[in-house]
Amino acid sequence: MPLFAFAEACVGIGLLISGAILVAVGSLLLANDIATLGQILPLALAGALLGDHVGFYTGRWLGPHFHRAGFIQKHRAKLQKSEAMILRYGPYAIFIGRFLPAIRSLVPAMLGISGFNATRYSALDVAACMLWSVCLGIILWAIENMIG
Repeated sequence: MPLFAFAEACVGIGLLISGAILVAVGSLLLANDIATLGQILPLALAGALLGDHVGFYTGRWLGPHFHRAGFIQKHRAKLQKSEAMILRYGPYAIFIGRFLPAIRSLVPAMLGISGFNATRYSALDVAACMLWSVCLGIILWAIENMIG
């Protein structure tokens, strides 16, 4: 679970990994009694936080050079969408971005590039990831109860 949550949130990798994989893996773990929601959710939370923070600090490290990277040029529309959201919503972009798969992995990097305060980012990201993990738990619980 933490590996899939990390991959889904991590800058670059997250553009290729669907959140549906995380839901499918969580459902399989629950259906086969390999893990409980109480075990899955903290692991998913940890993976999401780590992925977001790797993206944020990558953005801070790369700064403006990020825009010129070849890989990013291929996904220019997604990049522009995340930049527009960050300019419009500021710190709320952390929460909004956590729930929009197309830009989930780009928002932390864009905030890092923009010079957003690291302490403030961490506090807001913890809150956003906790809310996201609650929503993931509700989805997994609903799937488990529909099957079982």
